[in-house]
Amino acid sequence: MEFRFTEEQLMIQDMAASFVDEVSTSEAVRAAMLSDKGYDEETWQRITQELCWQALTIDEEAGGLGLGYVELVALLEQAGRKLLCSPFFGTACLALSALKQCPVSPAKQTAIEAILAGQTATLVHTDSAGRWDDSAQLPCIKSGALEGIASHVVNGDSAEWLVVAARENDALVLLLVSPACPQVKRRALTTMDQTRRLGGIQFNQLPLEAAHRLCEGELAERILAACLELARIGAAADMVGVAQQALDSSVGYIQERVQFGRTIASFQAVKHKCADVMLKLESSRSSLYYAACIADEYLANHASMAALQEAASIANAYASEAAFFAAGVGIQLHGGVGITSEYDIQLYFKRARALEAYLGLPHWHRERLASMLLEGDVA
Repeated sequence: MEFRFTEEQLMIQDMAASFVDEVSTSEAVRAAMLSDKGYDEETWQRITQELCWQALTIDEEAGGLGLGYVELVALLEQAGRKLLCSPFFGTACLALSALKQCPVSPAKQTAIEAILAGQTATLVHTDSAGRWDDSAQLPCIKSGALEGIASHVVNGDSAEWLVVAARENDALVLLLVSPACPQVKRRALTTMDQTRRLGGIQFNQLPLEAAHRLCEGELAERILAACLELARIGAAADMVGVAQQALDSSVGYIQERVQFGRTIASFQAVKHKCADVMLKLESSRSSLYYAACIADEYLANHASMAALQEAASIANAYASEAAFFAAGVGIQLHGGVGITSEYDIQLYFKRARALEAYLGLPHWHRERLASMLLEGDVA
């Protein structure tokens, strides 16, 4: 596959880079981390009203821009590069990915109209321990009411709409829930990465109606599986942005730091470190945009689930290792001050470490790829 950005995609990428450089400064990130919602509401309004990022992948017939996953990944990479604190990932990469694949229904229409209007949403796909795999004990539906706990939900403490994966008699059901109901209790979790807020949600006998249901059964299973793969690609985009900025900020620092009468950027060993980071970064970026192209093909019914899984695991494994390596090397190049709160490189290290564990560590992805190869289930 030969990938090359179109003029429109380059314009979107440049616009996103300029915007995050403006609104996601070091001071803005630190202020957002301490805010009630974990993001600046004025910045989110600019994202939704001026730039219409939330409408990027929504079909034009529904009032969106009708663009694809490659464009979404380009935005996510730039957001990750500056640690943009916003509900964009949860809304556009998680909730909207699920909604777009669901059949037409009043609940789907309500949610998409709300997102277009600038409201936030997220996907609830974990249990009380934060598990997302087959062993997860998801919230369940009993006697027409939803009960259970979900933990480590992206923006779960502040999202205005929840797309909830729940079990009903061993069948998976996707629901649209408003957390404004008194039967829904939420709280922000204390996590290592404060730049991306995670929440815990408890459903206490929340009454459900037919209008809450988006889909169920095998269709719901297939949609949720695809959403997790798309989320892995989105997380990989974030990590590529993290790796890029970790490298850029480290290069900027070593060009100014003087030791033994010369900048430490002139030392060969330091150059080798930066070259190693650059190699991992470019490899991860190549795998990322390959995966984004496969995502577009899957959503257009031109690629299989196996192809999507393969691409997502390759992209996530490469990107997570690149981000963690770049941030780790960045701390080393900054010296003892790198891990202190005064320098931003420690924030990138924490984001890289947190995203590395999101939806599968690198070794989990490699084991899955190995199993697919041995079983002949690869693209």
